[in-house]
Amino acid sequence: MSDLLTMTGIVKEFPGVRALDGVDLDVRAGEVHCLLGQNGAGKSTLIRVLTGAHQPDAGTVRINSEPVRFNSPTDAIQRGIAAIYQELDLVPELTVAENIFLGHEPARFGFSRRHEATARAREILRGLGHGEIPAHRTVGSLPAAGQQVVSMARALSRDARLIVMDEPSAVLDPEEVANLFRVIRDLTARGVAVVYISHRLEEIRQIGDRVTVLKDGATVATGLDARKTPTRELIRLMTGRSIEYVFPPRREILSTAPVVLEVADLTRPGEFAGIGFTVRSGEILGLAGLVGSGRSEVLETVYGARRAAGGSVTVDGVTLRPGRVQSAVKAGVGLAPEERKSQALLLDEAVYKNITVSSMQRFASGGFLYGRAEREAAAELSRSLDVRPAGVDHPVRNLSGGNQQKVVLARWLLRDCRVLLLDEPTRGVDVGARSEIYALIHKLAANGVAIVLVSSEVEEVLGLADRVVVLREGRAVYSGPAQDIDEHQVLDLVMEGSAL
Repeated sequence: MSDLLTMTGIVKEFPGVRALDGVDLDVRAGEVHCLLGQNGAGKSTLIRVLTGAHQPDAGTVRINSEPVRFNSPTDAIQRGIAAIYQELDLVPELTVAENIFLGHEPARFGFSRRHEATARAREILRGLGHGEIPAHRTVGSLPAAGQQVVSMARALSRDARLIVMDEPSAVLDPEEVANLFRVIRDLTARGVAVVYISHRLEEIRQIGDRVTVLKDGATVATGLDARKTPTRELIRLMTGRSIEYVFPPRREILSTAPVVLEVADLTRPGEFAGIGFTVRSGEILGLAGLVGSGRSEVLETVYGARRAAGGSVTVDGVTLRPGRVQSAVKAGVGLAPEERKSQALLLDEAVYKNITVSSMQRFASGGFLYGRAEREAAAELSRSLDVRPAGVDHPVRNLSGGNQQKVVLARWLLRDCRVLLLDEPTRGVDVGARSEIYALIHKLAANGVAIVLVSSEVEEVLGLADRVVVLREGRAVYSGPAQDIDEHQVLDLVMEGSAL
């Protein structure tokens, strides 16, 4: 196979940060080239250079051995390069078909041909194995997995020769991941190159051909065989040390520990019904289920971001007002949502502002805000969580996904929550940072916080949680100790729906 893309000595600097320090990458036509590295290693910046969002300060980019310079994403698209980003860049108010053909709508004599766009959108969706998604439906009404499919369809609509996929499986269930891999194999069989970014190392074995590893903005290894390179070696290259993918040891939760959170018969028609559980001080409860099973919707309803049609949520004996986030936050409930950029972060504000935004009253008196105290408190938490780059005055937009997640967790650490709701806490987080987040979650529980955890990775739910509730189509089909159920039993439950 010939080299479709060659990037040599790529350098990119931002004020106070050298994000890329001479990165090399070559991608062959028809291969899946996996790009690995910890959060902050430079993967996202390199992809933005490749897709024209950033211009390199040094180095060369070649397509089929021809030097190119992309001054905008449009330039990259015209040369056959498309990207599917981890944080999707769709327009929620537009339809599926309009999003797929946004910027290159079928037209004749200057008039858009909507019927043709809709028909072609349906054809692409069927090719992806998702013909059930209505092309006329607004994207904002689709679940996260459906929006991911639309983003893929948009890339395919441009007849791309190279497609970048940034954490494409993060919001997909096992069946949808298998379908994603089928689509990728179909693409590569036609000579399309795929640059695949994932923190799930088991996926690299299944779909990858070669691997490039970045660390601290530089290439530390390239051209590795994806199927033969040992996992320990990949981890060592990414982190500079060996890390065991293990969970912290379980602690015994005493039956006398006080119940902090009680959810009783919680119901929202069309999403979930009759959900009930309790969480004691220091306990971690895991919610397992497929995407669309109601996991995230339950968390958001407990938090008050959605209004329950029936049932109740009680914190420390006080029943919360339905649909009122203020009531939940006042009672000591915090939420780290699945879509951190759109739901949790003030992207253009500094790191310290994002950490202190829910605790402003601690730094205000007599109508004045004491910025120095605010910065000091945020800086202390930022250092303890190893948020990179160091310093709390950077816009949070410039941080990697994993470091943004740490900022969200720091916000609720500062507020001393009684209940912490975690929706996909390690989504887009590298293997090194995962162990840090696991330890942090257990430390919070050890300090008496009641935690409810949602994760698409069954292994993660069972490894972290003390008890598990398994959901299928909005109903609980299992509730019990995490040690009493294994990964295969959970998958059987969510697929078949039969209660144990």
